[in-house]
Amino acid sequence: MYDVADGGRSSPAQPGWACPVMVCKAEPRQGYDALPLLRDQPLEAGERRQLGFVFLAPETAVAAIEKAGRFYLWEGRFIGEATVVANGS
Repeated sequence: MYDVADGGRSSPAQPGWACPVMVCKAEPRQGYDALPLLRDQPLEAGERRQLGFVFLAPETAVAAIEKAGRFYLWEGRFIGEATVVANGS
């Protein structure tokens, strides 16, 4: 999650929070609905953590995100980014 000064959320992302993720920052953007698995711990601005994600359309989302190797959290603007480290399927 980006620091607030770098465009991150001004409040922590709470468990149950969902957001679209984008495969790249350039237009046209390719996005997927995602639920970060925060468990019982909010994700604070500026925090780095290894998380799992659940996707509404996993068949297409996982393939595109794994191919890109990186994705971006979107909430009206880019608020964070992630690198793919493993596929949990």
